[in-house]
Amino acid sequence: MARQRLARKGRLADISKTNTGVQIVAETFQSKLLILGAGPAGYTAAIYAARAGLSPLLVAGMQPGGQLTITTDVENYPGFAEAVQGPWLMDQMAAQATHCGTKVVQDVITSIDLSRRPFRAVGDSGDVYVADALVIATGAQARWLGIPGEKELGGFGVSACATCDGFFYRGKDVAVIGGGNSATEEALYLSNLARHVTLIHRRDSLRSEKILQQRLFAKPNVSIMWNTLTEEVLADTSGRMPVARGLALRDRLTGEARELKVDGVFVAIGHSPATALFQGQIAMDAEFYIETTPGSTRTSIPGVFAAGDVQDKIYRQAVTAAGTGCMAALEAEKYLAALEAGHAAAA
Repeated sequence: MARQRLARKGRLADISKTNTGVQIVAETFQSKLLILGAGPAGYTAAIYAARAGLSPLLVAGMQPGGQLTITTDVENYPGFAEAVQGPWLMDQMAAQATHCGTKVVQDVITSIDLSRRPFRAVGDSGDVYVADALVIATGAQARWLGIPGEKELGGFGVSACATCDGFFYRGKDVAVIGGGNSATEEALYLSNLARHVTLIHRRDSLRSEKILQQRLFAKPNVSIMWNTLTEEVLADTSGRMPVARGLALRDRLTGEARELKVDGVFVAIGHSPATALFQGQIAMDAEFYIETTPGSTRTSIPGVFAAGDVQDKIYRQAVTAAGTGCMAALEAEKYLAALEAGHAAAA
């Protein structure tokens, strides 16, 4: 079987000649700008880059659309008087990016080399992506408990973002699960909206900052259940769609089981940035978030920019992710212009 290279517009294909004809084995896609991730940050970077004439290539990754694809009503994204569905909003972003000239590829990057120029990434498909500049917008995922009912009721009473979904629980009873800064901050935020907030923690003390604990303990509508394990999210199936109605709990010390009736459940045990691919190649903090220059999306590697939740452990909102996606595209445009000017001067 003979193998050869077939040149195409913006890409090269490895092909194999067989007795039955020609079979494409893998392709090499070449672009000025490669964007990894298809959430608000990635799509916004793509829209701005495409409008700047960079003809970006976006590799969608494992979860095209990001965390908004598992969100039902979105009320805090500017431009919509009524709530919109998260998946619909991401479909619109994808369509806008494509309309502006972005090539979107459904693939998952399995390896990347940031030590060489141009940068080189390899997809699960076997395809290779080569680019002079890179925007990392792979996002972060909320950590979940992995208990029954949690996944099934996501968006129907179970959330990992009080800022996103707390508004829907005004005047209602909610539970927050966790014991660190994330859980304490979520409980504090919800205490201004909900009738009552129950913080459920498996230990006998919180790990959050003392000032946060003081503020929480001073809230009259917040109670804490210590040494308590959450075993299941209970569903109310009487309506058209099942919704959360409470939690099955167990005392960690006595083994006593009980139920807690709540309208909403907020899991707040932290987030994990999707940065495993880049570890050991780019500067990160202790929690593996990519470090960027303050007020910028520039990373420790010239030509590599990070946008969205992959570099933001504080805000983690769709609108802030979109903002940093815009920043990354503008900075990438300037970087590429300087790169081309340098090549022209050297010629």
